[in-house]
Amino acid sequence: MTPDWARSVWGTVRSRTGRLLQRIRHARHPLVGLTKWVVIVGEGTAGFILLFAVANLVLSLSTFRGEDPLKRTAHELGVLWFSTPDGQPTSERAFEVIHGQTLGDDPDTAEIRAHFEAAARGGTFLLDQIMVDRMEAVNGRVDAAVLPPGVYVGAHALGPDKPPLVWVTKWLAHYVLFPRHAYILVVPETGPAWAFSASQEGKFPGETDSPNRLTARITPYTDAAYDFPSSGEALHEMTIVSDDPVVVAGALARLTRARDELEALDQPYGLLAPNSNTVVGCILEEAGLISAEVRRSTLLALRAPGIGAACPGEDETP
Repeated sequence: MTPDWARSVWGTVRSRTGRLLQRIRHARHPLVGLTKWVVIVGEGTAGFILLFAVANLVLSLSTFRGEDPLKRTAHELGVLWFSTPDGQPTSERAFEVIHGQTLGDDPDTAEIRAHFEAAARGGTFLLDQIMVDRMEAVNGRVDAAVLPPGVYVGAHALGPDKPPLVWVTKWLAHYVLFPRHAYILVVPETGPAWAFSASQEGKFPGETDSPNRLTARITPYTDAAYDFPSSGEALHEMTIVSDDPVVVAGALARLTRARDELEALDQPYGLLAPNSNTVVGCILEEAGLISAEVRRSTLLALRAPGIGAACPGEDETP
């Protein structure tokens, strides 16, 4: 039987809720005419943007979080906090705070590689600006001495690298703008790591007469590469798709052919498709490194818009 105090509280809540709803039903907007509708449209637009941001924040904090989502989020927040503008090295304290507990304050190349060999067994791991700075400091470059040989897919948020915008946009891009940009990283047995990046031609260095053309670049994985971890793109979610020595050895030749075929198409870049993610997804499917079902999966397409769309040069998705 419901106690008297509970009935009293419930009655009060119902009464006050009813009065509030009545006021809302009979409320009159303080403005009139065109001004009223401008304000209403503005309020509706702001509400939609806020709803979109909240939805993306929830997705960002709940998707692909691994076995320990709280630790993952703490790691992300730390990296974003310590990430530095383009051209500035990260501090010694940054590495100690973010990676010191697992790697110590001054790991060598063998310890860094062992760390990523263990991380890669789970399929997906984080590669951040702070760690890449340390790789370059102890090894001179990113290669098989610090990262296990393989073909990887990297995914990261997009944002500017220069102050003052970077201090705001790197947080918004990582958590509020849920979609990610994908690229392919090849770490051969010998020599430097290479990045295959696709985007609008106008986003790459150099003059162009077709800034909106869909194009690709294959470059050493250094700070001059389009997809190298930077302040605006401080955290990269890396997925190893193959560690087969035969696949790794032939990856650069295969990517070079894909780049040349893309150039021959002279196809415009699409905001949703075909775009950089479409190119990456099609290359991986053609190489047999991901299945058609995976490339077309709803969640993957949401995370990396365009990845499940028709491949460049095709009229429709097969």
